[in-house]
Amino acid sequence: MYLIKDLPLSERPRERLLKYGVASLSIQELIAIVIRTGTKKASALDLAREVVSESDNLVGLLDKTVPELAEIKGMGLAKATTLLAAIELGRRIHDHHEERIKIGSPSDAFMFMKSQFSGLKQEVLYAIYLDLKTNLIAAKKIYIGSLNQSLIHPREVFKYAVKYSAYQLILVHNHPSGDPTPSEEDIAVTRKFLEIGQLMQIMLIDHVVIGDDSYVSIMDLLRSDKQKKGSHR
Repeated sequence: MYLIKDLPLSERPRERLLKYGVASLSIQELIAIVIRTGTKKASALDLAREVVSESDNLVGLLDKTVPELAEIKGMGLAKATTLLAAIELGRRIHDHHEERIKIGSPSDAFMFMKSQFSGLKQEVLYAIYLDLKTNLIAAKKIYIGSLNQSLIHPREVFKYAVKYSAYQLILVHNHPSGDPTPSEEDIAVTRKFLEIGQLMQIMLIDHVVIGDDSYVSIMDLLRSDKQKKGSHR
């Protein structure tokens, strides 16, 4: 059987992916990686080209059934089911991307995260990473224990922001006592992350404290305090 590893190194799809990135591969090369092997007379790349040719184009490939793919010489049921499974996985990821969750307010953050804190006996800090349009990219558990600005390392929060190419983020943590009123330490932590976010151009848009089915936005508190100080001048 003719394997992809029998090809010259520069022509192997897997090695090209590792060197140049997945986006650099053609449809045929991607299919060759999925189906892995060819036949005695044709490489996996040759077989992938045949699959694309039989489908006319990428849209045609999306409409193929297992029996139709299995009829292509060299494919068979195993390769056909593997390829269709990969195609379906890509379709579902695309559909999920199209239905992205928006978290544009402290109430959104509360509704999205409150189930994560149900029944917890200690404080847990999460960071919610968002794109420019406040679409959810990821939510990451950052820290377990009472918030203390000397113990919480901003690098843990911002390294994931860089990894996910996040434009902005929301911090969320709980008060096991059930009272969401922010402590002085909570406010100090928020101010610290605001300053670092400004330096890194990754906006901290809020820090939400969750209690028993209730929450407080620290950013709302800071804005309110600023307005009060301004009115007394």
